[in-house]
Amino acid sequence: MSQPITPTRPTAESFPRLHARTRRFTLGAPRGVTVSPDGGRVVFLRSRAGTDPVTCLWSLEVETGEERLTADPRELDTTDVEDLPAEERARRERAREQAGGVVGYATDRAVTRAVFPLSGKLYLADFAGGLAPRLIETDGAVIDPRLDPTGARIAFVSGGALHVHLIAARLTETLLVPESDDVTYGLADFVAAEEIDRMRGFWWSPEGDALVVARVDESAVPVWHIADPANPDRTPTPVRYPAAGTTNPAVSLEVVGLDGRRTPIRWDAGRDEYVVDVLWDDRGLFVIVQPRDQKALRMLRVDPATGATTLVDEETDPVWVDATPGLRAHTASGALVKLAHRDGAHRVLVDGEPVTPPEIQVRSLLDVDGDTLLISGSTTPASVRLWTWSAAGGLVPASPEEGVHSGRLAGGTFVRTSTDLTSPAATSVRAAGGEREIASYAAEPGLDLRISLHRAGERRLQTALLLPSWWEPGTPLPVLMDPYGGPHGQRVYAARNPHLTSQWFAEQGFAVVVVDGRGMPGRGPEFERAVHLDLAAPVLDDQVDALRALAVENPDLDLTRVGIRGWSFGGFLAALAVLRRPDVFHAAVAGAPVTDWALYDTHYTERYLGHPDREPAAYERSSLLADAATPASEDRPDRPLMIIHGLADDNVVAAHTLRLSSALLAAGRPHQVLPLSGVTHMTPQEVVAENLLLLQVRFLRDALGVPTPPA
Repeated sequence: MSQPITPTRPTAESFPRLHARTRRFTLGAPRGVTVSPDGGRVVFLRSRAGTDPVTCLWSLEVETGEERLTADPRELDTTDVEDLPAEERARRERAREQAGGVVGYATDRAVTRAVFPLSGKLYLADFAGGLAPRLIETDGAVIDPRLDPTGARIAFVSGGALHVHLIAARLTETLLVPESDDVTYGLADFVAAEEIDRMRGFWWSPEGDALVVARVDESAVPVWHIADPANPDRTPTPVRYPAAGTTNPAVSLEVVGLDGRRTPIRWDAGRDEYVVDVLWDDRGLFVIVQPRDQKALRMLRVDPATGATTLVDEETDPVWVDATPGLRAHTASGALVKLAHRDGAHRVLVDGEPVTPPEIQVRSLLDVDGDTLLISGSTTPASVRLWTWSAAGGLVPASPEEGVHSGRLAGGTFVRTSTDLTSPAATSVRAAGGEREIASYAAEPGLDLRISLHRAGERRLQTALLLPSWWEPGTPLPVLMDPYGGPHGQRVYAARNPHLTSQWFAEQGFAVVVVDGRGMPGRGPEFERAVHLDLAAPVLDDQVDALRALAVENPDLDLTRVGIRGWSFGGFLAALAVLRRPDVFHAAVAGAPVTDWALYDTHYTERYLGHPDREPAAYERSSLLADAATPASEDRPDRPLMIIHGLADDNVVAAHTLRLSSALLAAGRPHQVLPLSGVTHMTPQEVVAENLLLLQVRFLRDALGVPTPPA
């Protein structure tokens, strides 16, 4: 039985420090939920307090309400610092995982057991019996262990090789060994993990007697080098990076028996080079693949005995077809469920027939429980709602209309996590015996949102306006735009936590404006595809249009003092704003900006801009380098610009910032560059994360002439 824990209360710490310590207020909240097929058990991850970065594995017995602490990493590993293998560090970077401890687990089909890695060691836990998880000895560091559906075996990757451990016999066998240092078995490649959201590279058969395994050969992918200038004695780290227009890893699939027999899966990999997902269920073995231009998505049935494939389902689009795992599933009665766009909307189709109306923009298929589907979607862009659907009951709302909701459904047990603009996320478990909550120990931020949501301008862009709690109407406020702006990167939600940092900036003396322009989800395929072949003009125009429309409604917004900040695509947008529209934007902080799209990866960049050999103009109009190289003029004056970049970033490499800075310097344009030694695309280090917020505020205040707000 778990010990009672007191939820973390606001402390005397500054918001930036608390924001950093709590990993953006995510620590202590339940996540990673699994529901057993009979609905009797709910498994989840949660740290023991809102400032505790060590994640534990928990289970809840639904009938009795008993909550159990299944695995506490501090009781299993007494070292203070996790010793993560390089592959696990890369996996966490791709997943944006900032916590430690048990950050991922896998169960058998019945959810009686779970396996997880901890500092590269393999542990097996049984949910019944109350015994401590058992360490399973392995020769090397373990990556992505997964139980077979029967719970008798564990497959895992170590040293790029695939191994299977027989639990009863306590015997480990190696099934696949890489032929060279450029080959791995059972791991997701960079593009799959970073852009397709496929974090795994092997899949068990339903009977647990075979696996489908991905072989990744990176030998033809260009080698880049990530240096550590702060430590010149260290050799730069070589990274295989598939930049736009260059060669992708060669990904193939094999059916591998426990006896080592290998059967290659055959499809036209020259045409369809992206492996999106593998589905192996009672209806058979299927692979979902996509061509490089992303204008199709194909589901292929596989004969496990021969590796031959036949086309089952195909979606095509003249621009692109969305591709993420979970787009295809089967109901218990065998119907094919898929997500596709029809009649101007993202919809759920069952055996080819839409079962959701065009008024709902479907976000995802969360679960299939027998013949019942759990669906998330939006009728208004800021809210994400839940519905269930079945042939017998039709479409039934499963959450309130407002707010952001997610969930899991199995065996009739429904787990829902809900939040809105005034409440932190709360997780409830509803079953035949009633409803109960899974406690959250997340820290309270000590900030109350002063926020209003708007539909601004002719395109009715989803916009949030946040004001200081101490501000009185009639007093002009400088404006800080705080967007992400990149396609499919929504920022304006009817939820509290996504706006906390913006509210803190508002308390520093700004009216903070967040705009979701064209390219964002929740408004349909046409709105998302409006950025095709131009990632600059539509995105920037929407920020300007929404700002001006909002200022008509709110005349206290001082448009003579407008700053903008952002990270990643938001950093690109911030730099773009002061370079192309200095008439509107007067200062910018650009964090980890993409400055030349030819330096970014294949799948993301080519989806929106096409192949650089065929669409060079799209890359030119979306690049910052020509703007930076143009000397300032009366029409385009210099504006204060701070550029921040982690030197260890292997996603948006530091070359982006260095090339931008070189172009600005050559044109005689002043700017600041803040290099972050040892920092990747994330900034999980507490001191770095805290001081980054403080430095940005100081820079923006100085640049815009913003006085210190009242105490």
